[in-house]
Amino acid sequence: MTQPLSLAQIDKMHAYWRAANYLSVGQIYLLDNPLLTEQLKFAHIKPRLLGHWGTTPGLNFIYVHANRIIKQRKSPMIYITGPGHGGPGLVANTYLEGSYEEFYPHIDRTAAGMQRLFKQFSFPRGIPSHVAPETPGSMHEGGELGYSLSHAFGAAFDNPTQTVIAVVGDGEAETGPLAASWHSNKYLHPVNDGFVLPILHLNGYKIANPTLLSRISHEEITKMFEGFGYKPHFVELKTETFNEKNESFTEIHQKMAATMDLCMAELDAIRAKAQAEMDAGQPIVRPRYPMIVMRTPKGWTGPKEIKGKKVEDYWRSHQVPFSDIDEENVHNLENWMKSYRPEELFDANGTFKAELAELAPEGLLRMGSNPVVHGQESKDLRMPDFRKYAVTFDKPGTVNAEATRVMGKFLRDVMVENEEQKNFRIFGPDETASNRWNDVFDVSGKTWFADYLEADKNNDFLAQDGRVMEILSEHTCQGWLEAYNLTGRHGFFSCYEAFIHVIDSMFNQHAKWLKTTRSINWRKPLPSLNYLLTSHVWRQDHNGFSHQDPGFLDHVINKRAEVIRVYLPADANTLLSVTDHVLRSRHYVNVVVAGKQPALQYLTMDQAITHCTKGLGIWDWASNDQGGEPDVVMACAGEVPTMEALAATDLLRQHFPDLKIRFVNVCDLMTLQPEEEHSHGLSDREFDSLFTTDKPVMFAFHGYPWLIHRLTYRRNGHSNIHARGYIEEGSTSTPFDMVVVNKLDRYNLAIDVIDRVPQLQKIGAHVRQKLSDKLVEHGQYIAEHGDDMPEVKNWKWPY
Repeated sequence: MTQPLSLAQIDKMHAYWRAANYLSVGQIYLLDNPLLTEQLKFAHIKPRLLGHWGTTPGLNFIYVHANRIIKQRKSPMIYITGPGHGGPGLVANTYLEGSYEEFYPHIDRTAAGMQRLFKQFSFPRGIPSHVAPETPGSMHEGGELGYSLSHAFGAAFDNPTQTVIAVVGDGEAETGPLAASWHSNKYLHPVNDGFVLPILHLNGYKIANPTLLSRISHEEITKMFEGFGYKPHFVELKTETFNEKNESFTEIHQKMAATMDLCMAELDAIRAKAQAEMDAGQPIVRPRYPMIVMRTPKGWTGPKEIKGKKVEDYWRSHQVPFSDIDEENVHNLENWMKSYRPEELFDANGTFKAELAELAPEGLLRMGSNPVVHGQESKDLRMPDFRKYAVTFDKPGTVNAEATRVMGKFLRDVMVENEEQKNFRIFGPDETASNRWNDVFDVSGKTWFADYLEADKNNDFLAQDGRVMEILSEHTCQGWLEAYNLTGRHGFFSCYEAFIHVIDSMFNQHAKWLKTTRSINWRKPLPSLNYLLTSHVWRQDHNGFSHQDPGFLDHVINKRAEVIRVYLPADANTLLSVTDHVLRSRHYVNVVVAGKQPALQYLTMDQAITHCTKGLGIWDWASNDQGGEPDVVMACAGEVPTMEALAATDLLRQHFPDLKIRFVNVCDLMTLQPEEEHSHGLSDREFDSLFTTDKPVMFAFHGYPWLIHRLTYRRNGHSNIHARGYIEEGSTSTPFDMVVVNKLDRYNLAIDVIDRVPQLQKIGAHVRQKLSDKLVEHGQYIAEHGDDMPEVKNWKWPY
């Protein structure tokens, strides 16, 4: 092993690490007496002890060594903390390097500032215990495990100047999302993208159990990661060196420094080789990227035992090593903190010693000040004019088009417009073509660095420089896109509607991040996270019940109104308008639900723009209540519900020509909420004007019908709203049978109107029976022919 560090460097780096560990313990325990200038007392200790110590010293150790690499190479790094419980470590390090004080001037590097630093941690009106949005340099909270590696690669895509350190905890390494994300190395371009250096931290334990990867052999771990396509390097503490002199840590510091130097040299060589292959017009041979496996004790440098129970190198050090503060433990805590010799690290005023502070990088090279992770280097997309892609027709409801295919043409040109900026990508789990975005393949392939077969040529669009990211892991797609957004770039994630639920929890975490960062002024608004949900519930008649679930909308609407938006465009032109809007937006999660099958088109482009700008509105051409009060309001949201609501309107007008029907379509679902609850919400006056306060409202909805009631429960006339939607009925059947079994079809909608409009209750019995007979006829027809009745299948708007 090489010896890259002098003994003087080791002394300084070890002292820096001690300082970070001291500050980390202080944050967990202390209210006052930050420099231990007086004997520790009960009054100096927090009444509620919260936080996680176990992973923190290892994170601090890596941070110190990463600082050395940054100073040596004069190039930036992003620090991804998979064990996000180690919040005190990242706060401590950004405090030592000076970043923290710049963002929070009252937490200055003095004794008083240190006291405020300690008190605020996991304290009411203070800061969270994780690597939260409030932590400078963070872009990954890590409170929920599994996403560190996908975030690291997402941050590296199209960021060739950045090196991303991805610390993966050995507990986190047991999660499904993390396991899939190791394959991200088959998608990283060695020249056009940044470097990712995974560091698997084996400290042996989770909350109360050993970790799997810490209990398998060196040989097995090596084979595992070689199988994933990595070249693992091991940094392992082989002797117990707890709270002893600096010289006891010489070997581990030298080994870590030498290993990081070796990894960076290997990454440089990979890039140089790939550049030479590109210059020669040859495909890049997929490199075997380096990674580090670092084995150190959990709770390293902490107490070995407390009251006869093992703590260091055991699960008891995971959170607060001892939280029962009695006189003995006050003494134990004081001894522990004094073992770091704070008087050698800070002067009497609490200022970090200059000879140690100089180990940190300066300015924007400090990891806590990296502008990329604060959204400060984000550029808007260059957007083509979406109006050019309009579907044209002479009469509404008479021409068919595939809405997402039209959207794909627009996205193709968005990709072209931003080729120079390289800040737009498309993500999805093997569904780009299935979801009709095929046209993007005219200008970009699918990123691919695994092996090629002869059959791939001119067929599968695989390309080493592709900008379409497909892997059959919704978790990995979500993680990539989140990090791509978090570092200031733009994208779209297309997914089958039913299976977007796979990332429910990841969406939760990202929405919370967006909500929190809205009030942090040094974080700039980020590009929105955009979903297209297609292959939706109403056209999953072929795949059956397992593929039928529109419930992601219910899940999304649980989040804060200032960060979520839900759109249900009814046709291609409204989808184009919505797509342009969401790609220009910032700091939202935009959920767009649209169909990919041929469907009727309703609004001209000018009409679509007006309609989408308002979010909802009366469709005059489908209404006949002009100049008077309606007898019924036929409302709808979503592609298939819109068609069924129009067909029901047609039936009612045929049989009851004097019936006054107002047709209202909702594109922006959040307009249904009161304006006090959502910025897109209608005022009560506007809502009452559209929906009335005393007339029945039949609402045909794309999702679960109770969501409409949830959004409108405070509205005047809520008791008059009767929603129809998906009620968990379905199987492999026909498209129309899907709406029939869920009672969203035109016949059931028309029957609902007859049952609820007073004058029709008296005169509508014969028509009602005729419509009921149609439902029987439908069931018999599909059972015999395997397809929908021609009058249903070929229906068009007749007026």
